[in-house]
Amino acid sequence: MAASTSTTVACDTCGRKNRVPAAAEGRPRCGNCGAPLPWITDAGDEDFAEIAEKPAPVVLVDLWATWCGPCRMVSPALEQVAHELAGKVKLVKVDIDQAPGLALRFQVQAVPTLLLLDKGEVVARQTGAAPAPALRQWVEESIAGRR
Repeated sequence: MAASTSTTVACDTCGRKNRVPAAAEGRPRCGNCGAPLPWITDAGDEDFAEIAEKPAPVVLVDLWATWCGPCRMVSPALEQVAHELAGKVKLVKVDIDQAPGLALRFQVQAVPTLLLLDKGEVVARQTGAAPAPALRQWVEESIAGRR
């Protein structure tokens, strides 16, 4: 996915559809009501730095593979967390088969591997699937530990 692409996201507060770019400064907000929007995008070897290593917000990286059953199971839970923590977390999905450089960089030995990046630095790491409440707790505790 090119960094210049965007996705259309419905605001969880008012329902209005908004375009959210893959890479941008700041945090996306609804053009209608101003509520924070969930920021969910894909990245690969070529555009990861632009999409995932900007200063804010904290980035939740999902390193997954299409052949991985637990990866497919955890994906909806990660998207739920991204919606619940809109404005605080950006979810970036990376298919390791399409981005071998990132798999090597982050020393992925099992999928799914989840990373939390703060300004491009790995601040937390977790391997394996978990339900949305456990993932949210992990993200919130990791963020709280950094502030």
